[in-house]
Amino acid sequence: MATPSLLALHVHPVKSLGGHAPDEAVVEPWGLAGDRRWMLTGADGTMLTQRGVPGLARLRAVPLRDGGIEVTAPGREPLRAGVPGPGPTVPVKIFRDKVEAVPAGPAADAWFSAHLGAVTQLVYLDDPAHRRPVDPAYGRPGETVGFADGFPLLLTTAASLGALNSWIAEGDHAHEGPLPMNRFRPNVVIGGTEPWEEDHWAAVRIGGVVFRVVKTCARCVITTTDQRTAERGKEPLHTLARKRNAGGRLLFGQNLIPEGTGTLRLGDPVQVVARHPR
Repeated sequence: MATPSLLALHVHPVKSLGGHAPDEAVVEPWGLAGDRRWMLTGADGTMLTQRGVPGLARLRAVPLRDGGIEVTAPGREPLRAGVPGPGPTVPVKIFRDKVEAVPAGPAADAWFSAHLGAVTQLVYLDDPAHRRPVDPAYGRPGETVGFADGFPLLLTTAASLGALNSWIAEGDHAHEGPLPMNRFRPNVVIGGTEPWEEDHWAAVRIGGVVFRVVKTCARCVITTTDQRTAERGKEPLHTLARKRNAGGRLLFGQNLIPEGTGTLRLGDPVQVVARHPR
């Protein structure tokens, strides 16, 4: 069997928008550099995601060299937003967490509000080292996360997606498959493993960076959203409910917390440092 290696990297600068797939990415304590440092909220400061606004899938954000972003949408002139300077923060809500963030400014808000047809605000996480602690049930004191759902990075494997797609092909909604990996919005994709091998990992080294594997990822309706068209189907949740159901949690992928920093590059070897007891 081939040695496991880093097959793909994905960075999503704005939570729930499309992102980009670089050849390398810097690992910071709170995730890949530039990943989910921006977020959209409604008028009340609550996060907007594809769960409630599937059309966000058709927007794409890429990082600029100065730390800003460029956002594109079908039929619209691109938006460029620079990193906000020092200034007052506003409270925003991401799940149960209340976090202080910096508004991107009226031009960005107007662009998104016009596109979505509702009052929308773009905010930036200016101080990821202190704003949002990782769930203490899984993280250590001082460990933080940006605007990702709960953990700094998400890992998936090509073999597990292949197994899932095989199950989908045998089921009631075979016409929806095979599904691409972007349905699961991972940060790192690993090749050269057996299907579901990652369920047993407790720690992995990718290149020169060690990550704790802290929690299997429970999937939501976003995975049923075509990331090109924003149309929704039944898969993969229909099949995960039959095959990967742990008390109502439909599982695919593993959440990671970095033990250090460094740079990940495509092709980096992946070494399993520790396994959970079977």
